[in-house]
This record gives sequence, structure tokens and C-alpha cells, in this order.
Amino acid sequence: MSGKLASLSSKIPNRFTSELLRANDMSSLDTLQRLADVIESRKPANGGDPEKSYVSRLLHKGPDAFLKKIGEEATETVMAAKDVDHGADASKLVYEVADLWFHSMIALAHYGLTPADVIDELARREGLSGLEEKALRKAQHRELTGD
Repeated sequence: MSGKLASLSSKIPNRFTSELLRANDMSSLDTLQRLADVIESRKPANGGDPEKSYVSRLLHKGPDAFLKKIGEEATETVMAAKDVDHGADASKLVYEVADLWFHSMIALAHYGLTPADVIDELARREGLSGLEEKALRKAQHRELTGD
């Protein structure tokens, strides 16, 4: 592993590490980092050509283009999940989630973020009750807005 993801793997609790690492020793974090590196290289500022690269084209068009794709992929993910509920193969859901993650990674790159930032956030949330965290966020929002 290289970069931030290499140091991150030692911080992830063991129960997550076992889920993230594949049996063949190929790390899922490596896969995400390689994809993030490709996306980064496709930025127009890094020489990405919108005529030759789908990622470059989306980034060249700006946030509205890739954010629209994220919305479309999120909808397709929901529809695939509903299809699985009614007997479709679960691989359909995996396929749509992969599209959603991919387009979300384009947004992360545009905003100067990486998959490691998302993994860090998930690690931060580990052990927190979702209900307690939501209540805390609401309380913090009320403090900030005076509501």
C-alpha cells in the first residue's frame, strides 16, 4: 500500500481490516487508491483530455455534470435494491453501488478529497450509535442557528 491509505490500514480496527482485505492479499483500499489515482490523473488540470476520457469529460463540464450522475446512480441503486427484494440477482445491486461509488469518487477528487477521507470518517463513527450521533448533530445545528 502507498500513501495515506497505507498508514490508514494500521488504524482500522481488526474487525474492519478482515472485511476490507481480500483473501489473495489484494487490499480493497489499494483498489480504491488506484482508482482514485486514475481519476486524479484524468482531471483537466493534470492533462486529462475530455475528448478521450469519460472522467475528464465529467470534470471538464463541472460539478453539475458529475453531481447529476451521482443522483442518477443513487436512484438506480435504490431501484436495484427494490428489484433484489423482488427476486432479482443481488449482483445487480453490487453493479449499481459500484457505479455510485465511482461517480462519488469523481466528486471527491474534484473537491480535493480521497477515499481515505471517507474511510477516516467511517472509522470515526465506529462504535457510535447512529441515533445518538443524529441527535448530537441536531443539537449542534440548533446551537449554530439559534433554533
